[in-house]
Amino acid sequence: MIRRRYISTRLLKDGMIIDQSIIDRAGRILIARKTALDPFLIEALQRLSVSGVYIREGEEDPEEESILIPPKVIEAIEKQTVPDRSRLQLSESVKKHVCQGIQFLYANTSSQHFAEAANDISDSLLKAIEENDAIAMDISILKVSDEYTFRHSVDVAAMGMIVARKAGMSSKEIRELGLAGLLHDIGKSKIPPELLNKTGRLSDEEFSIMKKHPFLGYQLLKEKKDIPRSVKLAVLQHHEKISGKGYPFGIKGDQINSYSKIISITDIYDALVTERPYKKAFSQRDAVEMIMAMTDDLDVSAMRSFLDSVILYPVGSTVSLNNGERARVVKNTPGYPLRPKVIGLKTGRVYDLSEDIRCASVIIE
Repeated sequence: MIRRRYISTRLLKDGMIIDQSIIDRAGRILIARKTALDPFLIEALQRLSVSGVYIREGEEDPEEESILIPPKVIEAIEKQTVPDRSRLQLSESVKKHVCQGIQFLYANTSSQHFAEAANDISDSLLKAIEENDAIAMDISILKVSDEYTFRHSVDVAAMGMIVARKAGMSSKEIRELGLAGLLHDIGKSKIPPELLNKTGRLSDEEFSIMKKHPFLGYQLLKEKKDIPRSVKLAVLQHHEKISGKGYPFGIKGDQINSYSKIISITDIYDALVTERPYKKAFSQRDAVEMIMAMTDDLDVSAMRSFLDSVILYPVGSTVSLNNGERARVVKNTPGYPLRPKVIGLKTGRVYDLSEDIRCASVIIE
């Protein structure tokens, strides 16, 4: 299966396959998609001040290769392709560092180095976001551990930081929100393991115990002077709902901490798309639709920033439409992750799913 990865131009290497066309202002193709880069082409990209490009990794999809794409369609795809916004990427060394850090936090909640370790992880995530100017997210690249609790905490933190950046928060606020995301489930370290790992449905009594974890997390953090009060409140309130139907206190609206409003969304999203012993994972598409349906419970402004940050169908990927046509994604529109602009591989028809009213009945299956 072909995978696309966005990479800084300065990190390109001889032999890498570019997965987008480089086009000048006159619409001329300077470097065609699927071209193997050499030192001359890499230098040319740097001279053109191209900050980064998509490269191809993996093997071809036989089903996609069986489609004979007419030359005019290929040309239309090349000309109308608009690269996705930069997405968060974590190097293997950063993933290892973050994974070790989060394991330390859950195993050493009373350590005098707890706050230092938590802040160090948040700093690492913020640095990764700022280094590649990430303003979008792809959850599939964030997994840092096979242990659900650790992985979930990092996913919620990293996604929350991207959403916070999109919402216009300052670097200090983004860092604090990341810290809150890392620690939002720290109270589960005080929940019996047999309850956390139960494969079947929780009884009412068991669920009432599980619902204590936000308060338990707050209790663990409240005396730690190096953890900001806003972070402690976010841990306490991340299961509260705008409607007042959340827990542990059933507060609503503006009573809820601004960090909590974002973490609540990324927490729900990550839980939906992750397989657990007691449930199958929802597709990212279904998870986004479910989030969009929760306007009574989730903050609309935070939801809008979340939708602006999600990329479900990366530019260059091939999708199936409900009219039976296969199509290539050429542009994503912020705020409309389910409705990218695509071009039919056989007909060359342009489907601008977010803008063209004639495409209202066309969906990606």
